Amino acid sequence: MKEQKFTVRELTTTAIVAALVFLMTYSFKIPTPTGYTHLGDCMIFIGVLILGTRKGALAGGIGAALSDALGGYTEWVIPTFFIKAIMAVIMGIFVYKLFKNLRFNWLIGAFIGGIAQVGLYALVKIPLKGMAYVMVSFPTDVMQTVFGIVFAGVIIGVLNQSGIIAKLRLKQSIV
Repeated sequence: MKEQKFTVRELTTTAIVAALVFLMTYSFKIPTPTGYTHLGDCMIFIGVLILGTRKGALAGGIGAALSDALGGYTEWVIPTFFIKAIMAVIMGIFVYKLFKNLRFNWLIGAFIGGIAQVGLYALVKIPLKGMAYVMVSFPTDVMQTVFGIVFAGVIIGVLNQSGIIAKLRLKQSIV
C-alpha cells in the first residue's frame, strides 16, 4: 500500500478549512431545547468542494469535533467526528464519482449526506439520550442541515462566480 503524504499546501488548506468549520460551528450557535444548531455544515460542504472527499471529510470531522470538545459537549466528540466525516464522504462520492459532470452535483451530495447525518445522529442519540430526545431534536437537526445547504449554496454561488473555488481546489486530492 502506497503511503500518502500531504503537501504543505494540502496540509495548510485542510487546517484552514478545519478551523473554518470550527468557527462556523462554535461561533454561530443557535440555542435549542436539546443543545444548539449551527452553520458548520455549510463550511463542511464548501470544504469538500475545495479539498476533495478525503481531506474534506478530515477537515469537517476535526473542526466539528473540536467545537464539541471546547464547547462542553464531550460525549459528542467521537460521534460528531465520524458523522460529519461520513456526511462529507457521501457528498464527495456524489460530486467526484457518481455525478462528476452534473452542474449541481454538490447539492445532491449535500442533501444525501445531510440525510445520512440526521439519521446517524438519531441512531447515536437513542442509546445516549433516549427516543423522546431523538423525536424532540429531529426538527432542529433537519433545520441545521437545510440551513447549511442553503448558506453553502449562496457562498458557493459567489465563490464560483468569482473563480475562487477553482483557484483553491486541490486538484490532486479530489478523490
